[in-house]
Amino acid sequence: MKTMKALSMLAALSMLACTAGCSGNTEAKNDKPAEAKTEAATEAVDVPELDGYSLLWNDEFSDSALDETKWNYEPHEPGWTNEELQEYTTSTDNVFLRGGKLVIKAIKSEKNGKDYYTSGKVTGQNKTDFTYGKVVVSAKVPEGQGLWPAIWMMPKDESFYGQWPKCGEIDIMEVLGNDVSTAYGTLHYGEPHGEQQGTWGLTGQTYADSFHEYSVEWEPGEIRWYIDGNLYNTANDWFTAVQGEDEKPYPAPFDQPFFVQMNLAVGGTWPGDPDATTDFDKAEFEIDYVRVYQKPEYDTNVKKPEKEFRQALEDGNFIFNGDFSEAEDLTDDVNWKFLLFNGGEGAAEIRDNMIVITSEKEGTEDYSVQLVQPDLPMIKGKKYRVTFDAYADEERDIIVCVSAPSAGWIRYLKDTTLKVTPEKQTFTYDFEMKEKDDNNGRLEFNLGHRGSTATVYISDVRVEEIE
Repeated sequence: MKTMKALSMLAALSMLACTAGCSGNTEAKNDKPAEAKTEAATEAVDVPELDGYSLLWNDEFSDSALDETKWNYEPHEPGWTNEELQEYTTSTDNVFLRGGKLVIKAIKSEKNGKDYYTSGKVTGQNKTDFTYGKVVVSAKVPEGQGLWPAIWMMPKDESFYGQWPKCGEIDIMEVLGNDVSTAYGTLHYGEPHGEQQGTWGLTGQTYADSFHEYSVEWEPGEIRWYIDGNLYNTANDWFTAVQGEDEKPYPAPFDQPFFVQMNLAVGGTWPGDPDATTDFDKAEFEIDYVRVYQKPEYDTNVKKPEKEFRQALEDGNFIFNGDFSEAEDLTDDVNWKFLLFNGGEGAAEIRDNMIVITSEKEGTEDYSVQLVQPDLPMIKGKKYRVTFDAYADEERDIIVCVSAPSAGWIRYLKDTTLKVTPEKQTFTYDFEMKEKDDNNGRLEFNLGHRGSTATVYISDVRVEEIE
């Protein structure tokens, strides 16, 4: 059995060049035995032991200032990425320790007569890099439109497999300040851009109310995401490649040293900009601790799992329960799923061989009120037809598409706006699959942000292959 010895933090501190994981070797030896503890991995805090793991390094933020043997400040100008508004600074106004917590604070001021935002970002690059392990972070997020806290990981040598997304990215936690009841865990990779994302929602509380524990278990052939011990996302079939070239050997790009980083962004393409409701006095992202554990060794003799493609029903339909003849739990990941995001409020139920979607608030995005069915097999070069019946209590718009949640949310069937009326109509859309094979196409009906909350009725849904 091929194994990869766990890279100790001491080795990471003493090596600025890529370690064996970055160079592509399948075995790397520590400068010290895996069980040896470094001074950096000890704190006067009762850090829990995890079965099968040793503590590699941790920070309980119990000092008076940020420990710069573990963390870097990473300043950036506004608009550096994702059209974000903040300047990341090295100021202790934006990054400081208070009461045993790391605080990353976003500040609103004025510059040249316009609103100006500063915030903080800290990274462990070249100081606490590691290859494979379990990352555990306790944090409390701020609430407010346009605030975007994140705990994530990037490779020490971003250029080894190529710039983002080819290099890979592991997002341990992201929460949007305008919807603090939902947390996201995401994997980015590939070229074309691949993405796998899971969400964990809270009921009756939010991630801004109290501290929650976010963790990732990163192993050679699998990455798993947890919140408060609940497993909510698993990935094991990623890839990376340069456009037009063969894929790199699996499990690239997640076979090289990565580092942990944390930041609080303001604005950007995903959360949108802050508005008059955003309270910057409370715009603080608090981190109680960061702990990284590692197993003594990891089996790197792993193979990428073969994709399993859904088979059509006997009548050729790839949609399961497309006639809504069976009752379903619309909150699970089997067949139909009803979702609410970004201020959308509503409900869905199956009755009389149709699904009835009621909206109370339309939300701020098309997908704020959404009905989906995932796991559709999309094969390059084949043609498909989407058909369904729909009507509404009063005339209104909805959007239909076939999306790619695992391939950067590109559209196989483009976002198509259609008008539904009180009279039932049959809608038909044909498209050709031009991208690489995907076993996770997703049919979407998006009812949010359309200027109406009229109830919609959908029935007889089909996705089938055509000549």
